[in-house]
Amino acid sequence: MPADLKTLHVTAEGPILNIQLNRPDTGNSIDGQMLTELLEVLRAMEDDPAIRVMVLSGAGNDFCKGADRSEFSTLLEIDTSGSGLRALNDRAQRVCSTLSQLGVVTIARLHGAVLGAGLGLAIFCDLRVGADTCRFRMPEVGLGLPPAWGGALPRLAEEAGQAQVRELLLTAESFNAARAKQLSILHKVASVGDLDAAVARWVKPIVRRNPATMRITKSMLNARARAAELSVGGYLDAALSSAAMHAEPPTCSA
Repeated sequence: MPADLKTLHVTAEGPILNIQLNRPDTGNSIDGQMLTELLEVLRAMEDDPAIRVMVLSGAGNDFCKGADRSEFSTLLEIDTSGSGLRALNDRAQRVCSTLSQLGVVTIARLHGAVLGAGLGLAIFCDLRVGADTCRFRMPEVGLGLPPAWGGALPRLAEEAGQAQVRELLLTAESFNAARAKQLSILHKVASVGDLDAAVARWVKPIVRRNPATMRITKSMLNARARAAELSVGGYLDAALSSAAMHAEPPTCSA
């Protein structure tokens, strides 16, 4: 695994790799460095046959409050053409694509706030368990930004249903863990204290399965989702740059 990670805490427990988003002072907001480190860790995991399960979690009070929008302004100050924003969104798409295509089973362990890009990252995991106190929101439209991060929108619509996602996007409405379970954004809801046990209940049978069979099964399950994916970041590059330039000053993470 890559050494000297600044935004992630990565540990291995036998066949389980734990990746923890580790910017708790920012609500684990996702910036360019975190994307680079995620991509490095995920690609290293692809080359390690000993890893059978990956668990994605967040340090501190929240799983992830979304993308670090302060970085948008910085990138636009450096280059007003928006090329830095496009590169950042391309990197987010590579992370999400790599996460969705991993041969290992991926589990999102969610707590606290799961907002915007944080929800986008979680939705690319195979299985998702959330604390009963989780708060979910897709605030992009309310912040003056298109929902382009990581190309997650088609995956979210496939998992939760297009009509339901349309309502949540256009209203930027907050919703709780029970609603997330109803929408299949969560597979399980547990108390904060029972999250690790819920993850363990999934892991125990998974690690006993034949690795090749698991990879083939994942590939078959993902085939429809890949067919439905659009290059959201590509055709919204210009809109993303324009919206970032004209958006109101941030009041919360996206």
